[in-house]
Amino acid sequence: MTDHDAKEALRDDIRWENPIHHERRIRVICIGAGASGLLFAYKLQRSFRNFSLTVYDKNPDVSGTWTENRYPGCACDIPAHSYTYTFFPNPNYTHSYSGSEEIRKYFQRFASTHGLDRYIKTEHEVQAATWDDAQGKWVVKVKDSKSGEVITDTGDFLINATGFLNNWKWPDVPGLDNFEGDLAHTAAWPEGLDLHGKRVGLIGNGSSGIQVLPAIQPEVRSLTTFIRHNTWITKPFGKDGPREYTEDEMEEFKDPNVLLGHRKEAESGMNSMFGVFLRDHPVQQEARKIMAEEMEARLDGDKALSTRLIPTWSVGCRRYTPGPGYLEALRAPNVHVVYGGVTEVLPNGCRTSTGETVELDTLICATGFDVSHRPRFPLIGRGGVNLQDAWAESPRSYMSLGAPDMPNYIMVMGPNSPAGNGPVLLAIEAQVAYALRMLDRLQTENIRSFVPKASAIEEFNEYVDAFMEKTVWKDACKSWYKNGTTDGRVTGLWPGSALHFTEAIREPRWDDWDVTYQGNRFSWLGDGYSQTETTPGADLAWYLSNEDRTEWGSRWKRREAEILPTEETEEEDKFVQGKLVDDGVRRDSAAAVAA
Repeated sequence: MTDHDAKEALRDDIRWENPIHHERRIRVICIGAGASGLLFAYKLQRSFRNFSLTVYDKNPDVSGTWTENRYPGCACDIPAHSYTYTFFPNPNYTHSYSGSEEIRKYFQRFASTHGLDRYIKTEHEVQAATWDDAQGKWVVKVKDSKSGEVITDTGDFLINATGFLNNWKWPDVPGLDNFEGDLAHTAAWPEGLDLHGKRVGLIGNGSSGIQVLPAIQPEVRSLTTFIRHNTWITKPFGKDGPREYTEDEMEEFKDPNVLLGHRKEAESGMNSMFGVFLRDHPVQQEARKIMAEEMEARLDGDKALSTRLIPTWSVGCRRYTPGPGYLEALRAPNVHVVYGGVTEVLPNGCRTSTGETVELDTLICATGFDVSHRPRFPLIGRGGVNLQDAWAESPRSYMSLGAPDMPNYIMVMGPNSPAGNGPVLLAIEAQVAYALRMLDRLQTENIRSFVPKASAIEEFNEYVDAFMEKTVWKDACKSWYKNGTTDGRVTGLWPGSALHFTEAIREPRWDDWDVTYQGNRFSWLGDGYSQTETTPGADLAWYLSNEDRTEWGSRWKRREAEILPTEETEEEDKFVQGKLVDDGVRRDSAAAVAA
């Protein structure tokens, strides 16, 4: 292109007639209306204009996994007030560990409060997404579950907020389809399933199985639980375990400062645990000793159960679960523990690996989800690369957010997100904030596409693999952190704490991204005017002040301004003063893990 042609092309750019950082119209597509998708929709409308957004969700209502999971005993396995957005508390939680129904209502209230329904299309399942390089857009095929019609949508930016606990799976056991009784999966619990007086089998002793067993044990005639793996069963986090809040406490929680103090206490406990995940850390050794003694005590000297249940591997290798009532229920007269897996499902029961045949009326599969992070639908990016194929063996993301050859694409809770490193909604907020920073540049500069560099992906995963060698997650236990394997790569967790993660992704590393432009990369400079000069009524000397109010210039100073109390925060923090440990930079505590 000649100099003359370049100048003509620049003058034809619409930005030439607009001030710097002119906001072009952008079309955004989000997949999933659970905790991640709802937050993204709220944050987008809060900070952006001149956009259109559609959030597609396969379920009939919002809240994702909390809409799907409704089995007896289903609850969050962390303190209720650590399972809220940081800015949207929930004074309506009635229990210290809330059940799925209360959590579902929380997310529904969040969506209603902020008018998010106008963006959301429920019962619409994404079938495929393809990057059209000629247009610089995503072409998305979506099936309307009610009508069966498949529609086509296009967008400048695609965010995958489907999460990692949404694609449940049946166990790979021969004869499952031949079972003539009631067959149920914990993630697709049948409405009206009657277990009263039934002979029930339960496959799986992960988080769902640990919750459902004590919930159904009192009503069934007999309950046979098939246990293949030992696991750490902890006391619930928090000083007084799972319980219903009193009327006085519920009344106190109406005071925002009182509730904030309670939330900070719970959240600080969650953020004090990271040392337990480091193999040689003193907190790991102490926690292991405390938890083994606690399990033995709750099993009341039952050596057979203790031997089978208490792991030889480290605390935290597999997600440990607060299991109120679980160990006690295993010793109930109507509970039969079978050590070993189910080798065959028969029309009227199961055959075990020991050759035992167990007759059953109902079979419950608490066998979890596909946590491979492979997309459930063809996701075809630059050069025809299908991410399903690229991640067939192991998912390798960029900082849990980006994927190879997927332009203008961000994941929330992708591979190596901090799914078990601390408060999970804190991590989701950090990822959504990152996505919006990318989207802001896409809208206000003439960027056509951005995609993580192959070298950045490779080196990030090299770091992850090296870091994981010193964690308990690499111990020889079967875990969904390693995609259901014993010795595979750790792809379900971040290489650090949850707070470490929020600092790591606060500022995009633009040098890790391949950025392409539409036309001259500087055409966003526009017509020479600032946005301030074109805003009616704006203060054209807004930068003058009697004191320095500018942003701190270093990371440490910005961090210090956030984490150290000021006079303004002392009043709201007084409720929790004296309760939080403040004896050093690292606040690891075995008591926080095991008590």
